[in-house]
Amino acid sequence: MPNLILIDISVFVIKIMALINLRAKFHSLKKKKKDNYGALLPGLHPTPLCSCSQGDVVTHTAWLNRSSILYAGVDKWSVDPRVSLVTFNRDEFTIKIENVDVSDEGLYVCAVQTSSRPRTTFVHIIVQVPPKIIDFSKDMVVNEGTNVTLMCLANGKPEPAINWRVHSLSGERHVGSDDEYLDIPSISRHKAGEYECMAANDIAADTRTLRLVVNYPPSVLGGRDIGVTLGQRGVLQCEADAVPAATFEWYRDDRRIFNGFDGIEINDSGTFSKLTLFNVSETDYGNYTCVAINKLGSANTSIVLYGMPSFTCGILYTNLNIILVVLKEL
Repeated sequence: MPNLILIDISVFVIKIMALINLRAKFHSLKKKKKDNYGALLPGLHPTPLCSCSQGDVVTHTAWLNRSSILYAGVDKWSVDPRVSLVTFNRDEFTIKIENVDVSDEGLYVCAVQTSSRPRTTFVHIIVQVPPKIIDFSKDMVVNEGTNVTLMCLANGKPEPAINWRVHSLSGERHVGSDDEYLDIPSISRHKAGEYECMAANDIAADTRTLRLVVNYPPSVLGGRDIGVTLGQRGVLQCEADAVPAATFEWYRDDRRIFNGFDGIEINDSGTFSKLTLFNVSETDYGNYTCVAINKLGSANTSIVLYGMPSFTCGILYTNLNIILVVLKEL
């Protein structure tokens, strides 16, 4: 007797599968009024319910996924422990799937055999997956003029859209690419900064950031000539723009000057270098050269330290109370 029941159900399923294949051939499984569509998120909506009505005079009923029978009436055919029966009575036949996964996506069919003809209800389960960036470029240090390619590979369902932005000293801006690969030909120093890739779909977004450093040789801002009176303090300053940061050297004519030499003090701080002469003498006047150096090159500027005349002031009083200021150069 059990074998006869099994054969009977198998024949019923074969008929239902034939109907499904016929529907697929002529209708391409287009969404119709009697079809149900469900969009699910793994973990966020872990238990979808598949339900159909039965009615009177039902001889056989079954839930199928693709070509596999999940339930035939109250008998479970699926070996998946996540599939279970919720309701089975004259009005309703409902099953559920615990902890839904991407592999559960697809067409589910509730087939009901009545005394007259088979009736089917179609349920389409669509599993949506939040985006996840699975491969991303690491922080980079490159030389100016290099061709650079940044990579941001992501998956998700629906397929995520890619958006690149850069955060730099000039502010935040979109870099004009929505591709997984961002090409920057002959990169300049102005394109250095933090590059952010965002992968987004209808569900959520995932973001990763990398730091792109662009090395370039020093450029020195023009030095300003300084006039100083004998015996006073003279300060010469030099500023350089470079990555990596420049080191500084000072020269008087062709002779290098070191910190502490002849009472001279040299202080370097970031992009600035300062040379201080505390008691300027005649021999200190002349041409000084500041040289900025990094591994990519060097640049220099010249600064002239020249003498300033000093003055004494005298006051001459007349009997007419007229005050005359007399300046005498020493």
